[in-house]
Amino acid sequence: MKRTTESVLKGVFSVTYESWFKSETSGTGAFVRQKNRFTTPFGKREGELPVEAGRYLLIWTQACPWAHRQMIVRSLLGLEDVISVGMVDPIRPKSEFSDWAFTLDENGEDPVLKVKRLSELYLRSDPEYKGRFTVPAVVDLQSGKIVNNDYFNLTYYWETVWSDFHKPNAPELFPADSREDIAALNDIIFNDINNGVYKTGFAATQAEYEAAYDVVFKRLDWLEERLSGKQYLFGDRLTDSDVRLYVTLARFDVAYYNVFRVNRNRIKEFPNLWRYARSLYRIPSFCETTNFEAIKKHYHVCCDPGNEFGIVPKGPDLSVWSEPYEAVV
Repeated sequence: MKRTTESVLKGVFSVTYESWFKSETSGTGAFVRQKNRFTTPFGKREGELPVEAGRYLLIWTQACPWAHRQMIVRSLLGLEDVISVGMVDPIRPKSEFSDWAFTLDENGEDPVLKVKRLSELYLRSDPEYKGRFTVPAVVDLQSGKIVNNDYFNLTYYWETVWSDFHKPNAPELFPADSREDIAALNDIIFNDINNGVYKTGFAATQAEYEAAYDVVFKRLDWLEERLSGKQYLFGDRLTDSDVRLYVTLARFDVAYYNVFRVNRNRIKEFPNLWRYARSLYRIPSFCETTNFEAIKKHYHVCCDPGNEFGIVPKGPDLSVWSEPYEAVV
């Protein structure tokens, strides 16, 4: 299948950015992320989405951390033949609103869903939808409509109610005996790290920027200490929390540090976090779903208002992710 990346258009940031920025900015200039529209859970109870192999298609982009973690978990659990995927271009199309396009596919159209823009699926699913068009988005192939875009809870569903389809010896990423602790840490990671970098980068006042900046680095310092002598966040057990933290660490030095101005330290300057991030990168499910070039393209072209000509940085040196590190014994 022919794959070409849509040309970078001068001014793409201002077109997509202005359409949603004000609606997600508080009176004090803080970034307040929109709520998810499609949140019906997967399960076996009445009113829940049926758990059926081959019924759903997961739309993602290599740029987005929320979508990336779905792909890591899908791979770790062996759900590749159970849940199909579609991928949108990391560079947003020129549009009057914040959208994603299937320009990586032949003729710029998803071969299964027969649409060119993610917005087409959102408006097909809810003609009154007014928010941003976001990934991940799970489409029910029977109806052709989005049934879930609840990025925060999706991995929990893959890890629990989809367990009948897990591959043999799949890791227990959300084990029953630790769910309360994992969920509590995930809330911290989301508020202070995953969304924390966005609250920093999209702050509209100096005060809100500095407050969010301080939270990010206070939490990174805390995580650096937590990982001292530990392979993973919960000791020697890989969990959902590690997936959630990794997707931000992978984007930090190549994008967030510059574009979102979270520039006190790079992740490679935290000994434990850097060792930990590289150890996760060695796991095929993490490495094979991480595309640093796509990440750089998206954030520098689509999220940097000062990058008028759509320049994608040549650096940093990505070979450092494969350098040897001292493992925790």
